[in-house]
Amino acid sequence: MEAALAELERVQTRILERISKLELSHLPQNAEPISSSFPLNNGDASTDVETRLSNILRSNGVNDFIFKRVASDYYDWPLESRRDALGAASVHHLCKSIVLVNTQAPSNVIDCSDWNNSKYYVVVVQYTARFNAETVKNFLYTVNNGKISKKKFNLRLAPEETSIKLTGYEHNAVTCIGMQTNIPVILDEAIVKLNPDVFWLGGGEVDLKLGIRTSEFINFVKPFIVSCSGS
Repeated sequence: MEAALAELERVQTRILERISKLELSHLPQNAEPISSSFPLNNGDASTDVETRLSNILRSNGVNDFIFKRVASDYYDWPLESRRDALGAASVHHLCKSIVLVNTQAPSNVIDCSDWNNSKYYVVVVQYTARFNAETVKNFLYTVNNGKISKKKFNLRLAPEETSIKLTGYEHNAVTCIGMQTNIPVILDEAIVKLNPDVFWLGGGEVDLKLGIRTSEFINFVKPFIVSCSGS
């Protein structure tokens, strides 16, 4: 009986080792899991928002991410203090999601059904960068093969009430994950070039931030990658 139990234990150990290796094989080569670099804040209970977004991420093949709770006056802090609070690699790894509206879209363009010619876009840019709407206009003109006049693209910051209605998130809480509307996302190319390839953005609540592996974010969200900022 003891011999049988010992054999069963050895089999279980081998299975667990194989599962562990399989999980690690899905991480980018030489990439360290985010949780090993940024310890989980186990003192905070997960909120409904965090649980919902975590489930969305995992069900879409995103496993390398972490949520962190920040102080209520977080946005009064300089970027260096925000970096330290999150354990981010640099201030350049701190990013934001902003909802834009095409104010010159033709009258028949009223929603986000055509990602190449959408009424609204979410742009993810670094806090240290300056968004350049002109480059996005040129990108959309090109992606539509020049069939739509550049005059029909005029991207401006959407009113806050519009942003809330489309995303389901309030100001300073906007994230690309689990939005109310399937809005096309534009990811600034500068974020893709960050090293390490992890960036931070809103986590669905003002005091909740999400750190995520860039490659996994791209595989899930499938954003347009556009060079749309300057320093």
